[in-house]
Amino acid sequence: MKSIIVDDEPRAIELLKGYLNHFKTIELVGTFRNGLKAFEFLTKEKIDLVFLDINMPHISGISLSKMLDGETKIIFTTAYSEYAVESYELQAVDYLLKPISLDRFTRAISKVLVENSRVSTENENHFVFVKSGSKTYRIHTNEINYIEKDGNYATYFMDNQKVVARESVLASLEKLPDHFMQVHKSFVVNTNKVSSIDKDCLCIQDTEIPVGASFKKAVWEKLLK
Repeated sequence: MKSIIVDDEPRAIELLKGYLNHFKTIELVGTFRNGLKAFEFLTKEKIDLVFLDINMPHISGISLSKMLDGETKIIFTTAYSEYAVESYELQAVDYLLKPISLDRFTRAISKVLVENSRVSTENENHFVFVKSGSKTYRIHTNEINYIEKDGNYATYFMDNQKVVARESVLASLEKLPDHFMQVHKSFVVNTNKVSSIDKDCLCIQDTEIPVGASFKKAVWEKLLK
């Protein structure tokens, strides 16, 4: 699990870095003292967990959290207890009041790990059945990168395989989990596989997938909120 720390106080960053050394399953990949720099990084990298200070210059932690991918977990850190209610309304994993003890930090991390384990178990067991000609394929949804529609056919693209089915985009979406979305009249993508985004397209591995004009608003809200 990849994480970053966003806090304008160097001592607070060093404290959290020291605490994270106790949790080998969480990799710290960056620290930021500026919310705007953190946001720029987050648009390019997939991060699972953000330790986010609320009171920062330029942009507050509350404002930054509203720009993040809904799948990114947030643990707020602050010296001000009055922000607790608002932070929970944003569905943060936890709210840590400074000064933060190792015991309290550990409880917050436990919440993250329990939730991550639950989601992983659900994803591990999610398969779809795709009929292609006389065969029906059982495909794990985590293996699907994207689906391309061409006429009456939809092609499921995986890393080492593709399966062509006679079905509509709607039929494909109805059997897939929520992290799949239509981004163009001819494309459905697994948003967990998106590696980068541009003005008119997004990338999954080395494949550029166009984003249709009528889908842009929903796509950017999904990927960048």
